[in-house]
Amino acid sequence: MPAVPDAPGVPSAEELAALPHAELAARLAEAYRLIGVLTARAEELSAQVAVLQAQLGELQRKAGRDSSTSSRPPSSDSPYKKGRDRSSRERGKRRPGKQPGDPGTTLCLVDDPDERLEFPPAECQGCGAGLAAEPVSAQRRHQVTDIAPAPEPRVTEYVAQAKECPCGTVTEGELPAGVRARASFGPEASAQAANLVIGHHIPVHRATLLLCELAGIAVSTGWMAGIRAKAAALIEAGGFIGRVRELLRTAPAVHADETPARVAGGLRYVHLACTAYLTLMHTGDRSAEAIDAGGVLPGYTGVIVRDGYSGYSHLTDALHAWCGAHLLRDLKDLYDFEAGRQDWAQKMAALLIEARDAARDARAAGSAALNPEVLDSLTSRYRALATNGLAVNAYRRTATAGDARRTARRFLRFEDMIFRFATRPDLDIFTNNEAERTIRPVKVQQRSSGGCWRTLQGLADFAVTQSYLSTAVKWGISKLDALRDLFNGRAWIPPALEPAA
Repeated sequence: MPAVPDAPGVPSAEELAALPHAELAARLAEAYRLIGVLTARAEELSAQVAVLQAQLGELQRKAGRDSSTSSRPPSSDSPYKKGRDRSSRERGKRRPGKQPGDPGTTLCLVDDPDERLEFPPAECQGCGAGLAAEPVSAQRRHQVTDIAPAPEPRVTEYVAQAKECPCGTVTEGELPAGVRARASFGPEASAQAANLVIGHHIPVHRATLLLCELAGIAVSTGWMAGIRAKAAALIEAGGFIGRVRELLRTAPAVHADETPARVAGGLRYVHLACTAYLTLMHTGDRSAEAIDAGGVLPGYTGVIVRDGYSGYSHLTDALHAWCGAHLLRDLKDLYDFEAGRQDWAQKMAALLIEARDAARDARAAGSAALNPEVLDSLTSRYRALATNGLAVNAYRRTATAGDARRTARRFLRFEDMIFRFATRPDLDIFTNNEAERTIRPVKVQQRSSGGCWRTLQGLADFAVTQSYLSTAVKWGISKLDALRDLFNGRAWIPPALEPAA
C-alpha cells in the first residue's frame, strides 16, 4: 500500500512516538474533542439539508399544481406549460372537431336571394363569335351573404292628447307602459345594449362604441352603464326570481357553489344554486347565513351536490354529495408527486371512475340502485384503500404525507357524501361541474370589468341578470331573445323544472 503523505501541520508517527506520554495523551484528547465537534457539525448540516430538501420538494409540488391537481380554475394555468396533461378527461373517446352524425354548419345557398346578377359569356373562347343571342345551356350558382350598413334609427312619436269634457274635467290619454321620458331609446335598443354588456361581458365603453357603429344610434356610456340595473329591476318585477326559487326547491338534486368577487375595495361572494335547466345567483359573504339568503337550500330535502366547503354542513334536512372531480384532482396531486409512495391514491381514483361508470350504466338501464354485490365490493375496496393511505403515511413528517393523511381521513370520514353518486345512481351527481360551468361568468365579468365591481349593487344586479340569461340559454333561448322579451315587458319565466320529455 502506498504511503499516505502527511497533512501539513500534522505531526508524523515518529514525532508522536518521541513525545512524552502526558503530552501525547493531551493531544489525543484534543483530537477526540475535535472529532466530536466535527461529527456534531456534520449531523447538524445533514439535518439542515434534509429540511431544505423537504422544502424544495414542497415548493416544486406547489409550483407544479394547476387546474388538474387542485381547485384552481383553468384560467389560472400557465399558457407555457407544455407536454403535460392538465385535464382529467378521458382520452381517445372523442375525436377533435365535429362529431360523427352532428349536423354541419356550412353556409348553404338560399332559394330566394334578395338580388340576382347574371354573368353570361360575351364571346366564344374558341372562334371569338358573339354569344349574346345564344340560349343558356348551363349555369353555376354562387351566393355572397353580407350585412347592410346600419340604417337610420326609426323614431316613433307618442302624443298624449288631452280633451275637456263638457262637465269641465280635462282628461289626458294614456301612453304605452314603456313610454315615460320625453325622449328615450326603445326596447330593441335596450335589448341589444344589454346583450353586449350583460350577455357578452363587453366593457361599457367598448359596448357603447359597438352599438353606435352597428346600430346607427348615438348612446352615451352613462346610458350603457345603467342598462344592467334596468334589466335587473325588470327581472325582479317580472317574477323570475321567485319562480326559479320555487322550482329549485322541488328538484331532486341541486348543485351549489360559491366564488369570490372583488367589489368596492373588498371581497364578496356570489352564491349559486342550479340544475341543468335553472340558475339562481345571489351575493353575500361566505357564512351560512349568506348561503341561506338565496332562499333555496334552507329546508331543502333533496341532494345538494357541492365541494368540501364546510359552510353547507348546517343544511341537515338534505343529503349531501361531494364533487368527484375535486376528489380526483386531489388524488392526482398526490400520486403525480409521489408516484411510488402514494400508490393508494391512484387506485382510489381508478375505483371512483369504476363506480361512476357503474352508476351511469345503472341509470341508463332505468335502475334506481346498483346491484348489492357490486356496491358491497366497491365499498369494501374503498375502505381498504383509504385505510392503507392513512397507514403508509402515518409516520412520515413531510408536507405531502400530511396532505395524504388528510385526504385519507376525508375518505374515511365522509364516505356517505363521497359515495352518494353510487347509492343514488338515478341522479347524475358524480361531479359538481354543472355549478362550476354556471358560475364561471362571474370571473369572466370581473376580468372584463378591470378586476372588480365598483359597487355592491352592481354585483347584485349582475347576479340577477346572469341568473335570467343563464336559465334562458339552458332552455335553448338565445340571450338576445330573452332580453327582447324582458324590455318589451314580458320577462321570460321557465315553465317547469325541466322541459317535457
